[in-house]
Amino acid sequence: MTAARNSAAVERLDELTRTLREQCPWDREQDQRTIVTHTLEEAYELADAAMRGDDARMVDELGDVLFQVHFLSLLLEERGAGDLATVADHCHEKLVRRHPHVFGEVEVEDAGDVLANWDAIKADESGREPGIFGEVPENLPALLYARKMQRRSASSGFDPTTLGDALEILAEAARGLAEASTSDAPDLDRMYGDLLFAAVNCARKAKVDPELALRASANRFSGRVQAAADRAAADGLAWEDLEPEDRLRLYVQTTLDQGSQEPK
Repeated sequence: MTAARNSAAVERLDELTRTLREQCPWDREQDQRTIVTHTLEEAYELADAAMRGDDARMVDELGDVLFQVHFLSLLLEERGAGDLATVADHCHEKLVRRHPHVFGEVEVEDAGDVLANWDAIKADESGREPGIFGEVPENLPALLYARKMQRRSASSGFDPTTLGDALEILAEAARGLAEASTSDAPDLDRMYGDLLFAAVNCARKAKVDPELALRASANRFSGRVQAAADRAAADGLAWEDLEPEDRLRLYVQTTLDQGSQEPK
């Protein structure tokens, strides 16, 4: 029953996508270069919903991403380069091939073995760019780009640090930067880059997505600053007119109040 329902729903969406492509002036104007910007936006909105644990939003955002898949597959079909079935079949074949511990005779002990096998199988597939770092998209957000490079290095066998080692390297980078910032150091860009790279490495080893973690921190910060400004406004004070120490006091108090309200 579930498979039939899923199939019927996907078929309805496919028909709708074709109707929009034929009859909507905006959809008719799109090509893969213009539509993929929306695909990226929808993917980030889906990630935000997932991180917030908002199931209703996930249903909405998953639908938007699914529509993007249908639309881009239709563009392939129009130029004779494939279609939705080609995309689905290719994905199916790839997943079977890269899961020999499920569909073959390979044995694994843990998720680390699964990832190692995945990368090894991927590297041997025809048409792949050569080298350890082949086909790493340069337009990835910087944090994800750094993590991808680190993962590729690890899958090649070069991942010499434990999480403890990585945290010590991060602390050392922070100490070096603190010392350099008090002088006229010519290579601050490199030092800040090394600090961020070390932080990404720690997050990777702790199985934390650095991009989503940083976005969550930025959202917490903006929420606290706005709450502090709202608190000032409730007291008849303009945030911009406060002394720096008063703004800091309100920010700290707001942070403490919000912290006390978070689940333990």
